[in-house]
Amino acid sequence: MARHSRLDVLTAMKRTGLIPVFYNNDFEIAKNVVSACVDGGAACVEFTNRGDRAVNVFTKLAEYRDAQKPEMILGVGSVCDAPAAAMYISAGADFVVSPMLDEETAKICNRRKIPYSPGCGSVTEIHQAHILGVEIVKIFPGAQVGGPTFAKAVKGPCPWTDIMPTGGVSPTKESLTEWFGAGIACAGMGSKLITKELVAAKDWAGITKKVSQTIELIKQIREGK
Repeated sequence: MARHSRLDVLTAMKRTGLIPVFYNNDFEIAKNVVSACVDGGAACVEFTNRGDRAVNVFTKLAEYRDAQKPEMILGVGSVCDAPAAAMYISAGADFVVSPMLDEETAKICNRRKIPYSPGCGSVTEIHQAHILGVEIVKIFPGAQVGGPTFAKAVKGPCPWTDIMPTGGVSPTKESLTEWFGAGIACAGMGSKLITKELVAAKDWAGITKKVSQTIELIKQIREGK
């Protein structure tokens, strides 16, 4: 089961502003990436459901969290339907992220008080997500949907909307300033943050440094520095 409560997860997402997103079919590599992200200050980490038997790796990560990294909030991404969501919730997911809005997935997450962030590409989809109990909506793919200008436009008539873009967000001051200036609550970031080069080199300290620097950038932008 989830280790962290729904309210704690949502608060941590908004407080930190960054959710590292990654996938690797090797548990040892995944474990080291997770640890590096947490050590860099990322309260929440999203492991994507991208490969065959990815749930097996996720289950081991959840067991590692429970035994050695209890502060880590471990979520699952790329969940496209309710059966997959149920499988990962049983394995210990603290939150569930989808590339699209799926009503049955929303319902199963709500039954277990698991935060659900579905991918939305229109104000109508965002509105429907709110009806289904979603607190933080994902806009995906962030760049193709409309980028920071889309997020800002949504916040105009719907200022209560908490947005998490994934896709099109880079760990640079320019990119982060545009997105957080548009009013997003947090950002999901994958290969631009946890690069193939860092993973191939097993440079876990490098990942920790990059995550830490990105979180510090977000803090400075929020403070208007």
